[in-house]
Amino acid sequence: MKPFLRQQLERFPVRLQELDFFLAQPEVVNDMARYREITREHAEVSHVNGVFQRFLRCESALAQAREMLADPEMAEMAREEVAALEQELPALEAELQALLLPKDPDDVRNTFLEIRAGTGGDESALFAGDLLRMYTRYAERQGWRTEIVSESEGEVGGYKEVVVRVVGDGAYGRLKFESGGHRVQRVPATENQGRIHTSACTVAALAEPDEAAAVQISPADLRIDTYRASGAGGQHVNKTDSAVRITHLPTGIVAECQDDRSQHRNKAKAMQVLAARIQEKERSERAAREAATRKGLIGSGDRSDRIRTYNFPQGRMTDHRINLTLYKLGAVMEGDIDEVIQALLLARRAEQLEELEVGMGAARQ
Repeated sequence: MKPFLRQQLERFPVRLQELDFFLAQPEVVNDMARYREITREHAEVSHVNGVFQRFLRCESALAQAREMLADPEMAEMAREEVAALEQELPALEAELQALLLPKDPDDVRNTFLEIRAGTGGDESALFAGDLLRMYTRYAERQGWRTEIVSESEGEVGGYKEVVVRVVGDGAYGRLKFESGGHRVQRVPATENQGRIHTSACTVAALAEPDEAAAVQISPADLRIDTYRASGAGGQHVNKTDSAVRITHLPTGIVAECQDDRSQHRNKAKAMQVLAARIQEKERSERAAREAATRKGLIGSGDRSDRIRTYNFPQGRMTDHRINLTLYKLGAVMEGDIDEVIQALLLARRAEQLEELEVGMGAARQ
């Protein structure tokens, strides 16, 4: 184990004793907010410390087993024990590394996926529809639920813009790295001469805000417009002003919803999207500031970043941030994207570990 990791972990038994002391104080027990905060930290610290103690026991047992190898009578049993412990120790170290990394509290949340057609006209709109299908199929594989919040259909199919809500534990944590520019290279259905075209769409993954901790939006800062919904939905939605568009005047951020017959429910959903977009704006500004001090392997998630290329003639998908190429584009477009998502999560974990080591080094200086 790297020395800086061990130094971090050696703090946990001490912190656990401190938390045990606080929980025994009457003033803490009588303050429910502080009591909940400390018990939550106690549970987290206790879990990490428990794994660390298992690691130390395993490390000590391995050292003893290696010493036993010198005893001819014990050598065979010692070899078996060494082999087992040499497998267990790296697994415990990897678990501890993961536990030490900073966690994004939004990772467990639902997410809004915004998909917008970019350069490429009708072909870009068609590709936006393909991306929506890809994410919907992926959500189905995860056991998540999806619902379209708003949509603007393309002239020949697909979408100029579509917002889909993905409901499921950990949806944002697994889809947040999808934010950015997605490029497609293929022969469009509208192409008569068989030429390959390059088009693009942008995707933005937004964490659905926690209602208790959502950004505070003053009603005075909002302009709310109602209008008649377009597209599918039956006769009713076309006869009433059920669709809602909300503009946040200080930022100019707009959100709309037209998927429900109820204006009230559409307004509630539009407010959710608006809060998510404002929260994402604040997150992006923080990320831009932090990016000035670090390399940023995964990238800031800015929508202008070209993160991925889908090349249909070659049947490949390439994620440019981690130089990963998969030659199974057909399966990818059917929602089989877990391999690339796992690779992105691992790359981010490695980046965080490097940041942690650099931070520890700076603290020692």
